[in-house]
Amino acid sequence: MTRKHYRIGVMFSTTGSYSVVARSILNGALLAFQEVNACSSDVELEPVVVNPSGELPRYRSLSLELLGSGIRQVVGCYTSSSRKEVIPCFEKFDGLLWYPSHYEGFESSDNVIYTGAAPNQHVLPLVDYLASRVGLRAFCVGSNYIWAWENNRIFREALIAHGGTVLAERYLSVGDIEVDQVIEAIIDQRPDFVFNNLIGTSAYAFFRAFRAACRARGIDQAAEIPVASCTLSEPELPEIGLDAVDGHLSSSVYFSSLNSPENAAFIEAYAQSFPDGPVSSADAESSYIAVKLLAAALSQAGTDDARKVRAAVADRRLRAPQGEVRIDRQTFHAWLTPRIGRSAANGQFEVLLESREPIAPDPYLVQSSPRFASAMRSPLLKVVQS
Repeated sequence: MTRKHYRIGVMFSTTGSYSVVARSILNGALLAFQEVNACSSDVELEPVVVNPSGELPRYRSLSLELLGSGIRQVVGCYTSSSRKEVIPCFEKFDGLLWYPSHYEGFESSDNVIYTGAAPNQHVLPLVDYLASRVGLRAFCVGSNYIWAWENNRIFREALIAHGGTVLAERYLSVGDIEVDQVIEAIIDQRPDFVFNNLIGTSAYAFFRAFRAACRARGIDQAAEIPVASCTLSEPELPEIGLDAVDGHLSSSVYFSSLNSPENAAFIEAYAQSFPDGPVSSADAESSYIAVKLLAAALSQAGTDDARKVRAAVADRRLRAPQGEVRIDRQTFHAWLTPRIGRSAANGQFEVLLESREPIAPDPYLVQSSPRFASAMRSPLLKVVQS
């Protein structure tokens, strides 16, 4: 059988302030490329890897270079600001961006396939958990760009629907590690929990300094003022450090501690291919899923034409490490399985709750408006362990 050869763009910032996660995402994609090319598929994929180094103008210029070279499919971007930066390029030159990161929703493009979690798959389950089990008074912190702005807005509306309140919001520039003033404000307000949307080095500095500041005041931070995130993942835990790594809550669709044959095979293959790390993460699994779905869609379409590949991926299913995943025909986002985890000293997450089944994506929250969260939705998650 003659295999069709396709060059696929791969664009992640493996240097810069959020490079640890980005390297994990890149590894997930590269593992999928290896597996696709090793099987008897009728397609062969050649990854063309570029590194924007976390600089927004470089995302645009590299996208134009990839598309200008004849590449029509690109797996890439971690931050929402980078995704927003490149979408006009893909729309102008009719390419398809496979975006593998959880995000804030409220976006639709015929030139993007979203394999990461939408807000109803990570923000709303976290609000449900916190409001029912932790408290109703929140302090929000985040990196100063659209991801944190929108996530905090959705979070605030959902928490208010539960009868809660947001005491304050504070933002730091991406990469800013001067966190002491924010921490003093948090301790002064004594919220029930902190909702964290800081990313990369800013987040790691915050976790360390917040734990140290609480310890100095005799506060058991993990028990009395826990930090909850929709971003924190396994490769980032070593960056926080042993003194502050445990007790943090994370809302995600994947944790590497999941007990399933598919995840065991994924973890083993990942570790063998990338023994120097960083370890796998939800975003790594999402980029792995993106490449696997892309390969199947290319095979069905018989071409890398963006419109034909998009049509071929609609309703396509995959038995992924997290469980069954499929691309929603209406939104071109993925059906995913929400989970709540708590970080442990061993660098893993204990899964506390999880959905009984994959949840339909609702990027515009038209079916799950946070304004009516308590009235509209039955409990989303089942208890795994307390």
